[in-house]
Amino acid sequence: MVAGEERSDEVEGLRLIRAFLSLPADKRAEVITFAEELARAHARSAEGKEVSPR
Repeated sequence: MVAGEERSDEVEGLRLIRAFLSLPADKRAEVITFAEELARAHARSAEGKEVSPR
């Protein structure tokens, strides 16, 4: 990755954090719940890939 792309990723990450923090508390809780569900689903799919033959 080139330096410009890394900087762009940093800026985008900071924008996402800023947007998240500007949400009301109930909406932040919804976002956290959604992210946790995505992480669990990703972990389950990754576990299945380890077990299944290729």
